[in-house]
Amino acid sequence: MYVVKSPLSDADLKTVSEALQGALVDLVDLALVAKQIHWNVVGPRFRSVHLQLDELVGTARTHSDTVAERASALGVSPDGRAATVAVGSGIDVTPEGWVDDTTAVQTIVDALGAVIGRMRERIAASGEPDPVSQDIFIQITADLEKQHWMFQAENG
Repeated sequence: MYVVKSPLSDADLKTVSEALQGALVDLVDLALVAKQIHWNVVGPRFRSVHLQLDELVGTARTHSDTVAERASALGVSPDGRAATVAVGSGIDVTPEGWVDDTTAVQTIVDALGAVIGRMRERIAASGEPDPVSQDIFIQITADLEKQHWMFQAENG
């Protein structure tokens, strides 16, 4: 059932909706992973890593909302439920319990790398069918790559 009619053809809508849904899942999981590590990071760089993780959570949440609203604008119901995120995310499992600051940073670097790689695939897939969604993916990727750089610099 479509409540909102998309201006895209059915084939283009399928491609773009899959890209938007995938991005939503990755961004929701990225926010969850960063918050989990935020609560459990320990070590000499605790405060700086703790605060930096909150910045990443904010970025991921803001972009997940943008992606979900773009899907809705195209007549596609976004799915950010926990079960959907658990099955569809491209991020590896997060360490349990306390996480030393070096491991915390590396876990986030790896998570960001995975999401960025998948986001770049979405940029390529969405260019022809929907440059508007592609533009959203480009902006998200730029912001995530900035975060990726900053976290990589933490571990030198």
